[in-house]
Amino acid sequence: MSDTPGGPGSSGQGPDDDNPFKGTPFEQIFSQMGGFGAGGGLPDLNSLMAQMQSLFAPHDGPVNWDTVTDLARRAAAQEPDPTVSPTQSAAVADAVRLADHWLDTTTEFPSGVTTTAAWSRAEWIVETIPVWKVLVEPIAGSATQALGQAMPEEMKQLAGPLMAMLGKASGAMVASQVGSGLGALAGDVLSASDIGLPLGPIGKAALLPTNVAAFAEELPDVSADDVLLYLALREAAHQRLFAGVPWLRDHLIGAVSEYGAGMDFDTSGMETKLREVDMTNPEAMQDALAGGLFDPEPSAAQKAALEKLEVTLALVEGWVDEVVGQATAERMPAAAKLQETVRRRRAAGGPAEQTFATLVGLELRPRRLRDASTLWGSLRTRQGTEARDGVWMSPHLLPTAADLDDPLGFREDSVTPDELSEEEFDAGLRDLLDGGDSGTRPGE
Repeated sequence: MSDTPGGPGSSGQGPDDDNPFKGTPFEQIFSQMGGFGAGGGLPDLNSLMAQMQSLFAPHDGPVNWDTVTDLARRAAAQEPDPTVSPTQSAAVADAVRLADHWLDTTTEFPSGVTTTAAWSRAEWIVETIPVWKVLVEPIAGSATQALGQAMPEEMKQLAGPLMAMLGKASGAMVASQVGSGLGALAGDVLSASDIGLPLGPIGKAALLPTNVAAFAEELPDVSADDVLLYLALREAAHQRLFAGVPWLRDHLIGAVSEYGAGMDFDTSGMETKLREVDMTNPEAMQDALAGGLFDPEPSAAQKAALEKLEVTLALVEGWVDEVVGQATAERMPAAAKLQETVRRRRAAGGPAEQTFATLVGLELRPRRLRDASTLWGSLRTRQGTEARDGVWMSPHLLPTAADLDDPLGFREDSVTPDELSEEEFDAGLRDLLDGGDSGTRPGE
């Protein structure tokens, strides 16, 4: 039976017949803000009007983040989200502590963990909002600006004071979408860095016990303790990399933000569409929006930037996969199965990746994780841990997409570090970085 009021599977008169918003743009917004009651009947209008008022309340920037947080927590609360117990917090802290100890033998980078946390889904939302602001606001600003630029001049004059309201309405729509998306994402993520980006506070290694327990249930032949420890290893490895490579955090977040800020919305047919829209008819406005009014078209520069971003994300995930594989090789028999499960989960583009794509307009491509992991492992086998981790000294040293196409051949012809004196290595590195603006490596 359909869950959609009045949709296929329904018959006769039902509570949804009393829904005055059925078929209007408000139906979806109201559904995200609290639903229409049992069976799709009338919503609590007082509650919804209060929430609508909050959507249009004065705020800085294109999105009201207080409203986003509220909507996201309401969405997350549709599933049980128990408060984290002291026992769960202690288990996470112990797992991260042991994970850090194991990682000491696999990488030159020191621990990046300054504190640990066990988050509920609601706490994940609150703790990651500061980074989501940086990621989402450029896209929201670009959309509103594109609409204003595409509107015919006579329509701008006709709209007059309504232009400001149009901007607020655009921000309200973004807030509703982002709040709903974050609420869904909170039910899927396992840790602060689960999607490859450092969403949480610097140095805070955090896991979500409720989600971790649900993930462990999918692996009945692996103990819950092993699942928790393995995920703690991945979280601690991410923290080490971001702490040991100071430029990496801002590089990744900044790249996503710049990608969104430069979003080139296809406005070629937008003006014509807007001329045909009856501004007094909300349904006509909704049809125009649904008909591709805001379909973004990445520019050539954005496509190039996107490839670089995807490669960097793959390298981060591949490095984490490699060092965790080292740490568990002799200690955790179930690690191979856990590694494969996590790889498949990332490569399948599950709910986390899909929601991220919806929120930021960017699809992560973790399918290159295997290639990146192979590249890092091959480099360590041939030249040692120091050479592998030394690649992260500068973004100019990182492997390219072409290198991931041939992961075993990365630096295959380079001289191993033990054949170079320390002075020669430092001199070569200085020469490389001095010419780094060209983005090339020696021999290219």
